[in-house]
Amino acid sequence: MLAIRTITIDLDDTLWAIRPVIERAERKLYDWLSEEYPRVTELFSQDEISHLRENIIFEYPGKSHDFTFLRRAVLGRLGAAAGYGVEIVDRAMAVFGLLRNDVEVFPEVRPALTALGQSYCVIAVTNGNASLDQIGIRDLFHHVISASGVGAAKPDRQIFDAAVAAGGAAAHETLHVGDHPEVDVVGAQDAGLKSVWVNRGGYEWPDHLQDPDAIVADIGELLSLLGVKRG
Repeated sequence: MLAIRTITIDLDDTLWAIRPVIERAERKLYDWLSEEYPRVTELFSQDEISHLRENIIFEYPGKSHDFTFLRRAVLGRLGAAAGYGVEIVDRAMAVFGLLRNDVEVFPEVRPALTALGQSYCVIAVTNGNASLDQIGIRDLFHHVISASGVGAAKPDRQIFDAAVAAGGAAAHETLHVGDHPEVDVVGAQDAGLKSVWVNRGGYEWPDHLQDPDAIVADIGELLSLLGVKRG
């Protein structure tokens, strides 16, 4: 760890819990559609909308990494089927964006990333479409690398290569931190990065996978791992 110069960090389920956020956002968006575009919810249940999304992923396999494209495509299909204009897409996306970015960042995140940012280039690397500006933590990162911007999602090497290039250090001088064993840890290892598994739930590491370089229970433990003084 002494050679580390850049730290890349996953967002969803690493800096905040994402499942309850998405479930709440989907539910509230459906309620909003019921009020503003009622013919949509008369024609489609939430389950049917989920099936439509799966169909669109099948139609556009090259866009499976771009969650914003997929959601816009779904909304466009819903609006067209219900006889509404194209404005439904932008309006619904604005509503969903507010809901999707209404996250509760884990309490140790800001102080830990603030301290790390004083010694390392800190880069967010995400397959999702969170807005760090809306969440209020964009200031904690030197760069943000997204699957939609790169054109590939973790564990694809392309997104890790983009993060390494943004950080300016070599791959072996870059440490990736994330919660998912395959997507984050194995993906980073295959791209030549060091890796840390964030294991908030106290799970067992999968036996069939190569061990990460380190395991932490939360982002705050990175400070002691790297010898960084707390603020």
